[in-house]
Amino acid sequence: MIAMIDYDAGNIKSVEKALLSLGQEAEVTGNPERILKADKVILPGVGAFGDAMENLRRSGLDEVIRQVAAKGTPFLGICLGLQLLFERSDEAPGVAGLGVLEGEILRIPDQEGLKIPHMGWNSLHLENDGRLFRGIEEQSYVYFVHSYYLKAKDESIVKASTEYSAHIHASVEKENVFACQFHPEKSSDVGLKILKNFVELNREEM
Repeated sequence: MIAMIDYDAGNIKSVEKALLSLGQEAEVTGNPERILKADKVILPGVGAFGDAMENLRRSGLDEVIRQVAAKGTPFLGICLGLQLLFERSDEAPGVAGLGVLEGEILRIPDQEGLKIPHMGWNSLHLENDGRLFRGIEEQSYVYFVHSYYLKAKDESIVKASTEYSAHIHASVEKENVFACQFHPEKSSDVGLKILKNFVELNREEM
């Protein structure tokens, strides 16, 4: 069973629809027991870092996510779900993130001719042999919507990057924890292949 964590942070339906198209049923739930029993867990999300962390803490789901990560369950963060896994964000000074991974979320710098938020298709540079990107070609295009970006402390966990006014760490992977800044569920065949790679992971690969 795939559990999708429900914490009032949007875009869950589009991820659920993408999984259904792959023949996978996902349970949208905020129930800690169901999340901890799941074979795989997805943390989707759009919205504000501070509000999302408040929602997770209020419901106790912040600790549930840390438990899921610690016990080796394959875990995927998408968009805001990636950002929340890290330690802090420029969007919410003083608000601690989940701290599952080391790094910070920075505001995309202003640059003439580039709009913020970064919204649209951008190509990926693949690196460090990411398991989500098996069968994906270098410079494949995926869909982004964000005003803040990841700078991971350990660049060896970065599996894909892109350029948009800054060098953006677009996807990371460490043991059983995976995350994408872009939206695989909105990224056509490439995105579906990335989600397929995730749902086909087994614990022996962690």
